[in-house]
Amino acid sequence: MGYVATNHTGLSMNKKLHVATSPLTGTIYAGHVLKDGRTWAANKQDVTVEALVAVAEHALNFGKPVVITKAGEPEFEITVKRLAT
Repeated sequence: MGYVATNHTGLSMNKKLHVATSPLTGTIYAGHVLKDGRTWAANKQDVTVEALVAVAEHALNFGKPVVITKAGEPEFEITVKRLAT
């Protein structure tokens, strides 16, 4: 939590969709969380492949490395190389 991408659009939604990686399995889930902000509500979904493809496409379309910061400090840099035509 607390990450910001350098090209974030700032779109808002009525009920925030939560996306997180399971620390046990590495699976990426999407869904809603309860009021405590940590517990998954019913119907979380495995979106691992979809999330990875979306990030790869986003980075390719962005045209340069995407830098993700936390607390104002760069934490991750994502670069993508297309392998198939």
